[in-house]
Amino acid sequence: MSLDAVSKKQLWIWYLWLMLFFSVWLYLVVGRSLWPVALEHWPMAVAMALGSYAAGSTPMGGGTVGFPVLVLLFELPASLGRDFSFAIQSIGMVSASIFILARRQPVAWAMLKGAMLGCLFGLPLGIFLLAPLVPELWIKLLFAVVWASFGVLHLWRLQEIAGHSGMTEFDERWDFQLGLCIGVLAGALVVSVTGVGIDMVLYTALVLISRADLKIAIPTSVLIMAFASVLGVLIKVTVGPGLAPGVFENWLAAAPVVALGAPLGVYMVARIGRKPTLLVVSTLCVGQFVWTLYSEQSVLGIGGSVVALLAVAICLFGFERLRHFGARLAGERHAATTPVATDMLPADVKQKVTPLEPPVH
Repeated sequence: MSLDAVSKKQLWIWYLWLMLFFSVWLYLVVGRSLWPVALEHWPMAVAMALGSYAAGSTPMGGGTVGFPVLVLLFELPASLGRDFSFAIQSIGMVSASIFILARRQPVAWAMLKGAMLGCLFGLPLGIFLLAPLVPELWIKLLFAVVWASFGVLHLWRLQEIAGHSGMTEFDERWDFQLGLCIGVLAGALVVSVTGVGIDMVLYTALVLISRADLKIAIPTSVLIMAFASVLGVLIKVTVGPGLAPGVFENWLAAAPVVALGAPLGVYMVARIGRKPTLLVVSTLCVGQFVWTLYSEQSVLGIGGSVVALLAVAICLFGFERLRHFGARLAGERHAATTPVATDMLPADVKQKVTPLEPPVH
């Protein structure tokens, strides 16, 4: 039996998830008479149609679109954009993750497990200790700078990144430890403040250091963002300050869209390729940075805008250093043993890139 046949048989898990989710959503809009509330917030559902597709087909979560739409377009508080990112990705990214696992797509498990453990400690620390101290303007700027640098990286290095095949094999403990550091730092410093970001940080490490194939790096980034989003919501609604006012109403309108849109992105990108989608989303990342500087010009002034541009340049310099570090490690590994580099995924990818079960012949 082929792997494709096996993955089709396992898709019943994803269908079951959809049935459970839409049962709950219909209970809310029909049983609790909340349909007018969902209808009132229809613009967010439209915006998240694009955001959820990008979430499934790129390393950028649905909050990449949801945050700037709420904060820049609708001029709502940045804290609302952050909490909405947590809430909406808890549906969209989880749906895409179940779809990925059911299809047995390859994942960098060692680094993912480390990142999940690190996030488990880093995200609560950030939510309770850091996020309350960060002003609204700084939340906007952190989001704008990180996403702009990520967009420029892809506009500059997309051909190289998309050309990676397989994944450079290191010691599994090394991968786990790297993922652990990423989880702690990104969870505490980025995700707790913006509601997104750990997916992009882990993806960056995979493509620049491990020189991972996009077929590996993007599914891995989707899974870590799903984990971080669910964890963020659980922390906020159980022991934290709760979600910001307005999150539920926007979530109610957009949730059914992202439940289908993110898995659609996972599926469609295999048909049309990742480059076009990455180019479009990267351009949007740079565009939101320009928009943020323009909309906050009265507060930032020329000096603040220069500092923001300098921050983007520093991020890009860091990316380049990681790229050179990854190239050096790959060269050393190549000198020691035959590297894993194959397009025959997932069956021929070993150790850290494994399907959920042994290959079925």
